[in-house]
Amino acid sequence: MYEWSEEHTMIREAVRDFVEKEVRPQREELEFGDTPPYDVIRKLYKTFGMDEMARASFAKRIASEQRASEAATAHSNASERDRSDEKPVAAEAAKASGRDQGGGGAGFMLLPIIELCRCSPGLVTAMGVSTGLAASTIMSRGTVAQKERWALDLLTFDKVGAWAITEADSGSDAFGRMAATAKRDGDEYLLNGSKTFITNGPYADTTVFICKLDEGNPPAERKILSFVLEKGMPGFEQTKPMRKMGMHSSPTGMLFLTDVRVGKDRLLGETEDVPYREGAKEAFSIERVGVAAMSLGIIERCLELSLEYAKTCVRFGKPIGEHQLIQEKLAKMEMHRLNVENMVFRSIEKSSAGAAMTLSEASVMKLYSARAAMEVALEAVQLHGGNGYMAEFEVEQLARDAKVLQIYAGTDEIQISQIARNLLA
Repeated sequence: MYEWSEEHTMIREAVRDFVEKEVRPQREELEFGDTPPYDVIRKLYKTFGMDEMARASFAKRIASEQRASEAATAHSNASERDRSDEKPVAAEAAKASGRDQGGGGAGFMLLPIIELCRCSPGLVTAMGVSTGLAASTIMSRGTVAQKERWALDLLTFDKVGAWAITEADSGSDAFGRMAATAKRDGDEYLLNGSKTFITNGPYADTTVFICKLDEGNPPAERKILSFVLEKGMPGFEQTKPMRKMGMHSSPTGMLFLTDVRVGKDRLLGETEDVPYREGAKEAFSIERVGVAAMSLGIIERCLELSLEYAKTCVRFGKPIGEHQLIQEKLAKMEMHRLNVENMVFRSIEKSSAGAAMTLSEASVMKLYSARAAMEVALEAVQLHGGNGYMAEFEVEQLARDAKVLQIYAGTDEIQISQIARNLLA
């Protein structure tokens, strides 16, 4: 894939038209009026039938998982010598888990991300954490009953989801310094701890809470578990939105848990014995590919605005676009746009071929694209001069929004470490 197909282009234009009519007029309120973004996102879902597509896809996936489970049960008494007969069952389970995507669906899923990020990247963060991280964790780790209970409403955006892993004293060492705990209390658990920088935290209806099982053993030896919490549960506090540098249209908050009592039905998978880290790697890979798509939207819009300004702003008797230093800025912006776009194309091709991005590949995508978005956005501000520093000009917002792409889903430093470890292995 070297360019967007005709069908891709039609969808991009349709989403761009939606953004111009429904999102851009509310940009000021979303940015500065503390207006939650969820009604806009729900309208996007309904306008393009994304809720119905999610509902249909969910039904197929649940049916597939049930068939895989029945087939696995039928083969449970097979001897080790005959285990090769179970390969079709494994393939069916892989499809059910969402790892075998096939087709060109990935491209169409990335298009709304790119287009929304041309105007309000925070909407993508709010949407992606809910339908991506929160829902995908439940879909990959939960039982069929848990998926039907919580995941479908998140996938259709009928409810808002949050994914709570980060703590004030953990940062990039999310698992190593995790202090939130679950303690057994008879057939139930008591959850305690706090989480910070949680996207959708203030408003989430459903929260995936990640913690360690405290059995009196050292923290480093504790199992990592995930539970599903719901708004209003006794002992579960969701704070008001936090003030932050950018992504104002994406509410961020803190969570506090004080002896929150939950049954085993809220423990994802209803077992303590499934390792968490592998599933987390898959979630991180998906998130990092999404950051590349977000970066592409920001880069495209910054370049578009900069070209327009370079043609119309006259200094020293001619448009600034005729000055060599400005041309260099524009050329670098286009260089980054092409590179990030090609990375996105590659991820779509791999998905279409049924091959998932490795964590290292996703880290490369995120590291380069986030840095490119930040560089392009800052150059766009510089090109606009004093106007670029004013909130009335879009490049000011895009520069603030771009910075977090180098921080969340793993900082640049974490990406570098991941890439280097893979190279040296």
